Amino acid sequence: MINIRNSNEVKKISQAAGIVRDTLFMIEKNIKPGISTLELDKLAEEYICSVNAIPGFKGLYGYPATLCISIDDEVVHGVPSDKILEEGSIVSVDVGAVYDGFYGDHAKTFPVGNIDNKIQKLLDVTKKCLEIGISEAKPGNNIGDISYAIQVCAEENGFGVVKELVGHGIGEKLHEEPQIPNFGNKGSGPNIEPGMCFAIEPMINLGSEDVYTKSDGWTVCTKDKKPSAHFEHTITVTDDGPRVLTI
Repeated sequence: MINIRNSNEVKKISQAAGIVRDTLFMIEKNIKPGISTLELDKLAEEYICSVNAIPGFKGLYGYPATLCISIDDEVVHGVPSDKILEEGSIVSVDVGAVYDGFYGDHAKTFPVGNIDNKIQKLLDVTKKCLEIGISEAKPGNNIGDISYAIQVCAEENGFGVVKELVGHGIGEKLHEEPQIPNFGNKGSGPNIEPGMCFAIEPMINLGSEDVYTKSDGWTVCTKDKKPSAHFEHTITVTDDGPRVLTI
């Protein structure tokens, strides 16, 4: 079942979304060569708790941290550690928060210092995939319209679309129906209606779409060791189209 949210529920999701937005703004200011991913995680947890929210990922399904921090060929779900960020890398940071019983979910991929032009293109295209996907989240469309738009944008630029991981509905739970793949066919899947709330999140690889999970049981990586980018917004569908809650 896909939940149709009333205005009060959308307001609560929006409040949680604002917290994860501000968390990533703060994290972005601290991303630099020499900082550890564990330091970034501590900053995020301190901020989320300071605004009377709860880290949305910590403890969920047994996950041990506040942020998912994935570097270079790590696609998603990288666990914070003493690993130091290095010049020329890219780092994807995914954060969730619960406020007044509702979730917000948000991710961005950041450059660490100066990066190669082809990797910058990967970031730019993945962000564009997200924007195009969101634009299809409007009444009268289907979930497959979001998926198709993301896939076309990525593949036209020669990039691989991760198929094992998907976007999702969001509300009292982090992961709700519907699943929102980043590939698919126009006109397929559930109808999109006002009041639905989604987390749309393209995960796009510089090379092949193929991925695997590390022995830690969490970190998903590209099989060809080429970089991957990840951008995500929490949105709600209105009568007039999508409204992004994490900006």
